[in-house]
Amino acid sequence: MKTQICIIGGGPSGLMLSQLLDRKGIETIVLEKHSREYVLGRIRAGVLEHGFAELMREAGCGARMDAEGEIHDGFEISDNGVLRRVDLKRHSGGSSVVVYGQTELTRDLYDARAAAGGHVIHNVEDVVLHDLNTEGKPWVTYRDGDEIVRIDCDYVIGADGFHGVSRKSIPADVLTEYEKLYPFGWLGVLSRTKPVNPELIYAKSDRGFALCSLRSQVLSRYYIQVPLSDKVEDWSDEAFWDELKARLPDEVAARLEAGPSIEKSIAPLRSFVTEPMRWGSLFLAGDAAHIVPPTGARGLNSAASDIYYLYHAMMDHYLKGDDTGLEQYSQKALARVWKAQRFSWWMTSLLHRFPETPGYDQKLQETELAYLFSSDVALASLAENYVGLPF
Repeated sequence: MKTQICIIGGGPSGLMLSQLLDRKGIETIVLEKHSREYVLGRIRAGVLEHGFAELMREAGCGARMDAEGEIHDGFEISDNGVLRRVDLKRHSGGSSVVVYGQTELTRDLYDARAAAGGHVIHNVEDVVLHDLNTEGKPWVTYRDGDEIVRIDCDYVIGADGFHGVSRKSIPADVLTEYEKLYPFGWLGVLSRTKPVNPELIYAKSDRGFALCSLRSQVLSRYYIQVPLSDKVEDWSDEAFWDELKARLPDEVAARLEAGPSIEKSIAPLRSFVTEPMRWGSLFLAGDAAHIVPPTGARGLNSAASDIYYLYHAMMDHYLKGDDTGLEQYSQKALARVWKAQRFSWWMTSLLHRFPETPGYDQKLQETELAYLFSSDVALASLAENYVGLPF
């Protein structure tokens, strides 16, 4: 097989880039190690920044998002029972976010690729990337049963996540990796219940952090901070709801609708960045290059900014003969990635209870939160980052 761009990873990042490029007449093949059903079964964040929503529309995939997604002009922060609202629209100069589940977003992208006759190959095994940094063109192989299939291409996009083959294909002495591991995780529950609040609630309490989120008006997503030693089986549904209520303001806890969990999982929190994001004809995007804690809703949105830069770089290369975007991709992407890292680290540090934190640090955390709501400038900084910095 032959194509212009081979994309490793059939999640939202890879599918979106494939869809965007296809609309410009640029050929792609997407390779995904799992089935479509598996990919759509992954429960992930659903807060989309302004720029991400615009990309979905440009890809021709925004109709259902616009019809069913919820526009949120703000969110609330609870500090040991005291609720205060962050007015995103006011403090960001008129921008907002869209709450739309990643599963539905990915389904829309899959449907668009199918309608366009896009080449998405599932259940591929033993993917190997060849000649990424040579004078010749790269090529990719994968195993289909007993057969080894070869794809010749101009460029390879590694959008296959933290554990994927793409980053591992770059020599270790080329990469510099930065990582911060947090001493806790998030226990998340998805339930078919009415959301407790029309907007998200980020709750800081002496018992630990909690988040009240939603996927729709009948589907809620809740999280609580737990020690890394906890396991999902340690938490019954009843225990989860009791602990969540204990971390929320009384008036919120009183109206919380509990129900059986549809999905329950624990995710450790980490920050990770690898530099550079390009090696020869290989370009990394999304979780293959960087991971953030979910506190600031930057994970999927950071991946979208990578796709924005790659999309425009590839358009300039193929349609204008201009390679400036390709040459500057790693630098431009990393500049925005590190800003997202800073914001996610700040939100996580602001709202979580860290074990064995000295009294001095606790006082600083309290002062930081008090300062936030005393300053329009501080709120504007929060809002600007939350709705999404310009590409």
